[in-house]
Amino acid sequence: MEKRIIFIVFFVTFTITRLVSANVDLDSLNYYLSKQPEFTQLKEERINRIKEEIRIQNDTTVLYPLYENLYEEYSSYIYDSAYVCVEKLLDISHALKDHEKITSSTVKLGFCYLSSGLFKECFDILSALDVRNCSTETQVDYYISKSRLYYDLADYNNSPEFRHQYHRMGNEIIDSAIELLLVESSRYWLAVGLKRMKSDNNEGALEAYRKMIDSHDYSEHDFAIATSSIAYLLSLQGKKDEAKSYFIEAAIADIKSSTKEAVALRNLAKILYEEGNLTYAAEYIRQALDDAYFYNARHRQLEIGYILPIIEGERMNMIENQRDKISGFLLFISILLVALIVAFFIIWKQLKDLNRAKQLIQKSNENLTEANKIKDEYIGYFFSLHSEFIDKLEAFQKFVKRKVVARQYDDINNIPKDLDAHREREALYSRFDRIFLKLFPNFVEEFNSLLRPEEQIQLKKDELLNTDLRIYALIRLGINDNEKIAQFLDYSVNTIYAYKTKIKNKARASNEEFKQKVMEIKSI
Repeated sequence: MEKRIIFIVFFVTFTITRLVSANVDLDSLNYYLSKQPEFTQLKEERINRIKEEIRIQNDTTVLYPLYENLYEEYSSYIYDSAYVCVEKLLDISHALKDHEKITSSTVKLGFCYLSSGLFKECFDILSALDVRNCSTETQVDYYISKSRLYYDLADYNNSPEFRHQYHRMGNEIIDSAIELLLVESSRYWLAVGLKRMKSDNNEGALEAYRKMIDSHDYSEHDFAIATSSIAYLLSLQGKKDEAKSYFIEAAIADIKSSTKEAVALRNLAKILYEEGNLTYAAEYIRQALDDAYFYNARHRQLEIGYILPIIEGERMNMIENQRDKISGFLLFISILLVALIVAFFIIWKQLKDLNRAKQLIQKSNENLTEANKIKDEYIGYFFSLHSEFIDKLEAFQKFVKRKVVARQYDDINNIPKDLDAHREREALYSRFDRIFLKLFPNFVEEFNSLLRPEEQIQLKKDELLNTDLRIYALIRLGINDNEKIAQFLDYSVNTIYAYKTKIKNKARASNEEFKQKVMEIKSI
């Protein structure tokens, strides 16, 4: 019996841990998705710096490497801009009559076509090249691009006969690149992993990609390719949880490197769809489609365009099912509201009697502590607020019942003005400000004294507290949880954190000293 109990506890703990871990992974991805504009801005700043160097440069021998750098920034970011860079590289290399640079630039042109899904154009460009007398780097770029062409053709065609033929041709070409690459380098393991994966040697491919990661000598883009490939191989083996974690890592790396020509987010959306997580699946597949349009990758748009309607259709079915259940919940909610009103009335009556007793005690005690003052003020505030809330709930219930009996369903949307949420929230803040300043009448002046003179808060006319002061008023009352503060003020947690950081940066003292000094502000 004890063994069975231990097993059950272990199983439940393990399951909860896995669920929490999965949520943390998705939370991390969602955080980086929210920061995507910042990474894009960093990318644009690098691009603008290179463009500025190009603008002031006249020497063609210097312009060529500058345009190469600009091409690298655009290569997996925006196809059209990468294409323009390649045209500039071709113009410069022809002007210099440099065979090496002409060939290298043409290989880059082929890669542009390949990334955008223009397979025929890529094939025509690469097939006409002879790289035997070129540098090792140019030869490697050529063989990698041409092998990828055949691999992508196999995926796009999806016919077993042609797929096998394209994989064989791609493997023969990538062998030439592997022979030229520095053994044990990150690019070497990426090429070996790709060949093994296309040869159905999945275990060997996993080993190669993990060796690349273990080398710690790679870019964010290379890391995204390796982790995305590992995730794909794990999903083939049915290891969906491990695959999902690697797809998340790959998607985060794509965001950090501002890579728009990527598949990790799309494949993650497919796994989440299969798990029934339709909300995130729809969000991620739409983001993947936005990236594909941003880059102008035609074949990626087609692939995602096939999956998106399936996920969205399933999500709409889920929403319809939820709507059907709402009618069944209405009766339950009505009963619950009645029970809640009765419970509030009983509690209110009991608390009212308790308040009378407290008032008798207060008359005989002149030296109340600060904590007791705060408690008494906010208990009274709680009574008043909930009394009004009960009245408004009752009015709202009568309003809804009256409209339902009269079959005036459209009028239900016209909620009475005294139930306006915005007005209620403003009234809530006004009451909170008055009660708080009753307890801490010198709070604004003392709080400003903690800030640098030029950064002190100036309140508007008829304004008791603003958002900055309200946040620290809640902290002074002992509420330090950002989520609770955000919920009370109707902001996101990130916004509350930003407000707090802004104020701390204006303080005379350090962060910890500043918070301590706020807590030392005295009440009356």
